[in-house]
Amino acid sequence: MTKKTVNESEPVVIKKYANRRLYNTETSSYITLDLLSQMTREGREFVVVDAKTGEDITHNVLTQIIMEEEQRGKNMLPVNFLRQLISMYGDSMQSMVPQYLEASMDAFRKNQQQFQEAMKGAFGGGPLAEIAKRNMQMFEAAATAFGNGVPGMPTMPGMPGAPASEGSKDEEISDLKAQLAALNAKIDKLG
Repeated sequence: MTKKTVNESEPVVIKKYANRRLYNTETSSYITLDLLSQMTREGREFVVVDAKTGEDITHNVLTQIIMEEEQRGKNMLPVNFLRQLISMYGDSMQSMVPQYLEASMDAFRKNQQQFQEAMKGAFGGGPLAEIAKRNMQMFEAAATAFGNGVPGMPTMPGMPGAPASEGSKDEEISDLKAQLAALNAKIDKLG
């Protein structure tokens, strides 16, 4: 026997009563539009029916969720898109719009998933992992060079990345002496 995933299970029946309350028949509890919105984002299938007539009102409830999200300032639908959508009502092409919008949204979702998988692959392993790793190393080297001094070179007091404690000044002086000695040895070899 195969185990059903969330998307393959039977849709949850939500009853909407005259007082506008929503009742989840699966959990035997009243729920809010926010919970229905969350269920939608999680990919959970549900159908909303009018408790009195049994009429399927899922479309109306989903539209209401979109309106509430838009009113909260989470505007995703541009004004020009809304105008174009409204102008399609009553148009001879009206019957094609739902299928077109659904196919467009499916394609957008697939592209989004492919991008996310590619990013996971880039940082998780595979051929892009090494490139991403090198890019991060170059970025860190550049940040070090411009923000905290050049690696291997001493920093001056007061500069970003400079040691803060008095004890480390002695270390800095000894490092400077060692670097000066190394430079003098290189000059002697060249001469």
